[in-house]
Formats: sequence, C-alpha cells, structure tokens
Amino acid sequence: MDKQQKLILTINVGSSSLKFGLYNYETLEARYIGTVEIGGTGNDAFTVKNAAGAVVFQKRGLYNNTVVAFDELLQWLEKNNLVEFIVAAGHRVVQGGPEGKHPALLTDYMLHNLGKLVYLAPNHLPAELEVINIFGNTFPAIQQIACFDNSFHQHMPDCAKYYALPEKYKNMGLQRYGFHGLSYEYIMEKLAGKTAALGRKRIIIAHLGNGASMVGVKNRVGVDTSMGMSPMGGLVMGTRPGDLDPGVSLFLLKHEHLTADELDTLFSKESGLKAIGGFSDVRKLLNIELHNPDAQAAVEMFCYQAKKMIGSLAAAIGGIDILVFTGGIGANAAVIRERICKDMNFMGIEINPKSNSNGLEFISSADSRVEVKVMQTDEEWMIASHTKNLINN
Repeated sequence: MDKQQKLILTINVGSSSLKFGLYNYETLEARYIGTVEIGGTGNDAFTVKNAAGAVVFQKRGLYNNTVVAFDELLQWLEKNNLVEFIVAAGHRVVQGGPEGKHPALLTDYMLHNLGKLVYLAPNHLPAELEVINIFGNTFPAIQQIACFDNSFHQHMPDCAKYYALPEKYKNMGLQRYGFHGLSYEYIMEKLAGKTAALGRKRIIIAHLGNGASMVGVKNRVGVDTSMGMSPMGGLVMGTRPGDLDPGVSLFLLKHEHLTADELDTLFSKESGLKAIGGFSDVRKLLNIELHNPDAQAAVEMFCYQAKKMIGSLAAAIGGIDILVFTGGIGANAAVIRERICKDMNFMGIEINPKSNSNGLEFISSADSRVEVKVMQTDEEWMIASHTKNLINN
C-alpha cells in the first residue's frame, strides 16, 4: 500500500452525534470529516465533507441511537472502498479512570478494564465501548486506539482532584476527572506555536457547547477544571444542570421518590438550558429571548455561571494572562462571549466589540491586560495525532 494512501479513522461518540474523520497517515491532513446526527427525528443528517469543507455526501434518515449511526458510517466506508486503506482507528473515550493517563492500544484486557468503569460515565462509556466492539468484530485486523478525554487533567493537585469523602470512596475511583481534555490539548498545542514563553502564561480555556467546561492551566498543566467525576457537573449545559448541592439529589430521592435511573435521566437529558428556557440549543434561545422571558433567563444563567467560573479558575492559577473561547458556542456565538466578558475589566478582561462580532481570533481590546482569543478546536485531529504516535512506537 502506498504510504500516501494510508488513512487513520477517528471516531468521536457524543450524546447527540457521532463525529468521524479520515486523516492521511503521513501528513495528518484531513481527507474527510463527517457527522451523523443522533436525534431520532427521522430527518437526522449523515454528512461528509472533504478537506476543503465542501459537502460530498449527505443522507437523511432515522438515526435514533449510536449503533444505527455507526452502522451508517461503516456502510459508507465500505461503499467507497476506504476500509482497505485504514491502518488504525482512534476513539475518543470519555473516561479512562485513574489509570487512563495516556492513549492506549485497545486490547481485550483494556476493554475488560474499561467495562468496569461504566459506573463512572454511564451515559457515555457504554455507547463508546459498543462502537469499539462493533468495529473490532467487523475489522479485526485494524488496530484500535483509545484516547482518553480525562487524561489532560491527570496532574491536578490533590486539593482539586479529590472529594471530601471517606477514603474508601477515593479507592473506588470517585474523584474529579475533568473532561474535554482532547479539546484542551489541541488548543494548547496551537497556542504553543503562536505564543512566546507559553509555560509562564496563566491560561483559562472555555470549551462552551452543548456540553461545556473550563480549565485553568499554569506551567502548561491543567490545575483545575469545572467538571468533576462526570460530565454532568460544573457549568449549566444544554440538558445538564451543572453543579448541584448534594441536598438536591437527596430531596429528589426522598420526596419525589425518583429511582437512580430516573435521577440519571433528569440530570443528563432534562435539565440545564432545556429545563429553564425550553430548548437546549443556545442559538434558538438567543433567537427568541427578546419576547421569551424563560429563554432570556436560560441565557443569563449560562453567561453568569461562565463568568463566575472564570473568576474561580483565575484564583486557582493565580491570575490570568490568556482567555480562550472554543467549542460550538464559544467559537461561534459572539453575543455570548460579549456577555460573559462584560464588566470583567477589574480582572483585566476587555474585548473589542467589533473584533468580537467579526469573529476574529484576537478579540481583546488594546487596553485589555488579558489576551482574549477565539479558536476552533479539533478533537478529531488530536485523536489522529495520538493514534499515529502510538502505532509508530
């Protein structure tokens, strides 16, 4: 096989979509990038774009779960005779537990151990493992690599990592893991190529999307992050509530008599912006907020919590030199960035309204002590990079 024809497949299973990419093994340039919407509407889109961003294939159908969506992807790969060129498949695995510190080859032993961690990420790991097993059974000769989303946060100090619970729960793996690590890793890699003395900079990265979190970075190390043991904590999100007083869970269990599964569904799928404003999509909320008080309240809470988290993380890392907005909302919603940064000049954060509305990379004003940036993240490229490095060793 010609080296230029070798491909790395990346697979990123999310709560509402399955993203994938095909990358040139030698250059890590994207050949195809695609998404399968998992909405169950009957009009969900399976879209494939080429390296130039042009749509080369689109199909609509009923993709009501991860298996159906993944099967559609496998059929497309086989129909286009691409499988024979795939040398490895890299997967985003949301939770690797205390031992998930580096990308790893997905052996039977590794899969067995990941299966034991489902209780740490019950809304993500089962679907990810299902996809890994399907791919392995279909194409047993192709190596599969796990890229753990929590590994970026492995160096958090104990005071940030552990809960104030009895030791036995710590030994069971109950700790603050943090997520969106592949996104943060990509942003840090891009910053390294543009920023002098990056190791001396105090950086806060805001990955804002349907799932949202932030991280505080000092000496290039993640010191603290908003999400905890699960991706349900931290900031308010599309369908997740963010941080809650433990008493809320106790109230719902004791007085509403919810089962553990019902509580899980409430916190994973029925809370957050959807519960307050009626929609989980910030774009819809912004479109109707002028005449819809509930939508206005949802957006206000989202921006308020983000603002508060920036202050909290700045305290944890001893200040702030660079603030980066990324993710579907962070990189594309200028009005959200404006509202989050409003009245934060006491911290040295001031944005240029024109630069912000025009979607420029640098949106800080000339007087801002903090460099405020807007950057597109690329988890799929990061997965491809890790996969190539691992199979080369």
